[in-house]
Amino acid sequence: MLLYGAAVGAIAVWASRRTRTVKDFFVAGEGIGLWTLGLAAMSATLSGFAFIGGPGLVYALGLGAVFIILPASLTNTMGAWVLAKRMRLLGESRGLMTVPDAIGARYRSRTAQGLAGIAILIAIVGYMATNVLALGLVVDAVFGTGRTTGIWIGLGVVVAYSAAGGMLAGVYTDLFQGAVMALASSLVFGYALRAGGGLGGMSRTILAADPGFLEPWGKVPPLAALSFFFVFGLGALGQPHVIHKFYMLRDPLRLKWYPAIMTGAMTLTLLLYFGVGIAMKARVAGGALAPLVRPDDATPQFLLSSTPMLLAGLVFAGVAAAIMSTVNSFINVAAAVVTHDLPIALGRELRDELRWGRVSTVIISVLSALVAQLSGTLVAFLGIFGWGLFASTLVPALAVGLNWPGATRAGAIASITTGLVTTLGFETAAYFKLLTIPAGVTVSGLSLLLSLLVFLVVSLLTRTQADDIDPDIRLVMET
Repeated sequence: MLLYGAAVGAIAVWASRRTRTVKDFFVAGEGIGLWTLGLAAMSATLSGFAFIGGPGLVYALGLGAVFIILPASLTNTMGAWVLAKRMRLLGESRGLMTVPDAIGARYRSRTAQGLAGIAILIAIVGYMATNVLALGLVVDAVFGTGRTTGIWIGLGVVVAYSAAGGMLAGVYTDLFQGAVMALASSLVFGYALRAGGGLGGMSRTILAADPGFLEPWGKVPPLAALSFFFVFGLGALGQPHVIHKFYMLRDPLRLKWYPAIMTGAMTLTLLLYFGVGIAMKARVAGGALAPLVRPDDATPQFLLSSTPMLLAGLVFAGVAAAIMSTVNSFINVAAAVVTHDLPIALGRELRDELRWGRVSTVIISVLSALVAQLSGTLVAFLGIFGWGLFASTLVPALAVGLNWPGATRAGAIASITTGLVTTLGFETAAYFKLLTIPAGVTVSGLSLLLSLLVFLVVSLLTRTQADDIDPDIRLVMET
């Protein structure tokens, strides 16, 4: 862990010396290669959930939990096809730097840009809080600092390289972190196979004790598994911490290789997600271990019982890497909203965005640490709607809008508003038990579906505005 921290610090020093402009700070100077983009995007996509929550979910739900990661290759292909090239060309032609920038340019609307920025900021509060809390727990587990001290130490490391080097530091730290994550996951998967007697041995043990675990839908209703696939497949096209990285690619002509690189990196890193969950279920089913008190204990207990201590340390570093890469991306996106998107929406652009970007990075980080120290229930509640809020507010207006000339300004504003209101409203009502969602239906899936329907209906009703697209934007859409 100390060696890992030293490596991150060295990257931060290197990047800070090369961060001279606001474009360097927010989009890494549009100068990163395809391999760096792919590994950085993978690292930002897979937070600590892939190492801790994911294996616990497989242990508890069986193969139904795999539907969360099953659409990865489809999502990566769609991302390159419908978003990556257009985002990069928009950045080239307009000098855009943020996801709301693209929405504002597409619809010629400060209102749409501002609403998108507000939705992103609200969602990031939840995501940041949950990830910062997880980071504090990891630091405490390794160094015995206590949770609160661990939160501030872990966040301090992220803030140091985020404020100093911005996205340039973040991208190359993500590259290093992604390599650590992939290596740790691959090694643990090998030990998982050995501990359970291979996939065949684990399958026979589980089938004898709990055959429903290995059924196609696992232990969740079919509608729930399909909802996972829908939300995490289509919803990934609205995750700003990943989409934002498309602005940074040096050569957009090489994007044809992005799906293969991204999917390959994710497959290696998600081996732990699947392998540990299955291995722990087999060991419990075979009587080698007592049933887990909490599903999230699957990874820690497996590491302690079945792997060498050095590998366990590498995985802890991998968990920290996964969390830090996601937190860094969120910090950068949130800082861009505060210093760039909201001032544009209000017609009061800031003069020194680089300086204010660094200041807002620190402020947002401190706020997230304070929220993370609230009750675990509240933090979990904030994190639940983060993914769904990103998806329901950004997928229709951005992913669909950049590919459909018939989309209108009114449709974009209506869909963003619908996604914001329904996600927050449904999640709050469900949290306080004022609303019961039918079994298998997720709030995220329902909000995304409603937002898409509103976007299509309102755009069709206001289609006389469909030709109101700037020539350069239309050229990018047709390229």
